[in-house]
Amino acid sequence: MILYFSFALAAAMAMSALADEIFVSSAASLTDALKEVAARFEKQTGTKVVLNFGASSLLARQIEENAPVDVFISADEAQMDRVQKEIAPESRTDLLTNKLVVIVRQDSALHLDNLEDLVKPECGRIALADSKAVPAGVYAREVLTKAGLWEKVEAKVVPTENVRATLAVVEVGNADAGFVYKTDAMTSHLVRLGLEVPPVLSPRIVYPVAILDSSTHRDQGARFLAYLKSPEAVEVFERFGFGITK
Repeated sequence: MILYFSFALAAAMAMSALADEIFVSSAASLTDALKEVAARFEKQTGTKVVLNFGASSLLARQIEENAPVDVFISADEAQMDRVQKEIAPESRTDLLTNKLVVIVRQDSALHLDNLEDLVKPECGRIALADSKAVPAGVYAREVLTKAGLWEKVEAKVVPTENVRATLAVVEVGNADAGFVYKTDAMTSHLVRLGLEVPPVLSPRIVYPVAILDSSTHRDQGARFLAYLKSPEAVEVFERFGFGITK
């Protein structure tokens, strides 16, 4: 059984005395794939995996505040860089890649041929994660800025806590379009792909992973990192639409 955990800190620290247990903080966009990977790892090894999903910026802040984390998986390099002093540097490695896309509701009449169409009046609200902190939002703002569109659409932006919240906002119709990762778009039957970000504007989206220097479960953490690159885990990640770093 995998426990899903949102850091009631005192309880987590009490639980951390268990030897065969690791605490993994992961970017929200990995929710579905990592649940399956962690379940397989747990079944093979007997090591319990406690998963904490959220915006990478929030997870980094929790680490800075000494949350009991063994493994951190970020949706961008910037948030891993932010906690570089808290990780075991030799354990850091790039794990996955992703793509940024624009989604609309499955039943939406909105037709997008290019990013410029987001300026049109019929596209009234655009959901994206916090563009100053959350990787998916930072990437979206970077793309729109490169395209010369940020100032034209900024007033339309509906900010969200993380990329999964962006997906939910579009699913329920509280935004006409939203920037999410390709992998998030694939998880929902309530949305469809509006358009993919053109390669010339597309940012390099990499998911680094590392063991925390303060981890009291280094051996289990190292085994988990090794498993994340195993053929079994790769099959799951690819099925959910992630690219594998070489």
